[in-house]
Amino acid sequence: MAGPSWLFDPNRIATKIRSASGSLDASKVNWKSNPSKSCPNCQYVIDNSDVAHAWPGLPRGVKFDPTDQEIIWHLIAKAGVENLTPHAFIDEFIPTVHESDGICYTHPQNLPGVKQDGSVSHFFHRAIKAYNTGTRKRRKIHGDDCGDVRWHKTGRTKPVLLDGVQKGCKKIMVLYISPVRGGKAEKTNWVMHQYHLGTGEDEMEGEYVISKVFYQQQQQQVKVIEKSEEEEEDNISDNNIIAKVDPVTPKSATPEPRAERRFSNYESVQDSIIPNVE
Repeated sequence: MAGPSWLFDPNRIATKIRSASGSLDASKVNWKSNPSKSCPNCQYVIDNSDVAHAWPGLPRGVKFDPTDQEIIWHLIAKAGVENLTPHAFIDEFIPTVHESDGICYTHPQNLPGVKQDGSVSHFFHRAIKAYNTGTRKRRKIHGDDCGDVRWHKTGRTKPVLLDGVQKGCKKIMVLYISPVRGGKAEKTNWVMHQYHLGTGEDEMEGEYVISKVFYQQQQQQVKVIEKSEEEEEDNISDNNIIAKVDPVTPKSATPEPRAERRFSNYESVQDSIIPNVE
């Protein structure tokens, strides 16, 4: 994500710099590193001015792509639960939104570091109630001139397990916009995965949550549609397949030979005599 980064020297002394995403030419860049460091115990100053220049931050292509379990772990550390402390550089990857309206203070395209190229951005923010009474959380975006813009939950809330124990939950939300009040809301390509601690369906008032925001590109949607169509065609073709059966010659009913009637000598003589009738 764009913004300040860190410069490490060989002794792991870190200094914040403006940006490490630009082109690197060590011969033309004078790195702002601290060549000396005092020992925290004896206060002896270690001179590192003769060491080689260090590399600035992380190289190109390295992305912050944590799993659901790792996001819950960062959330536990942010909340100070289970004696965990946040990572020293976590603010560089998951900035905290301090506005009173939480992440809904502006349209997602205006959030710092968010791009519409399919990349993902993470934010810490607090859960805020939509009204003074009730438990419904704020989903409507304030200060937007495009009409009624709000996040709508889709699907069910999924549990997130750590070592077989549920430690948090995950919701998936899609941004909808209604140009005219009372009109039909239109679905946008903005998607947000929101994580909160606990086993409850909803997050607690004022607690920290993590929202993963990204813009779902049209190509991804087309691929999903094509994939579903291919699966449908496969299912239809599977249903239309006729099982091949080896041809079997039907058994013909061969008529049995007619039994010949056998006559006795007496019967044959009687049959041969034709009585004369006067």
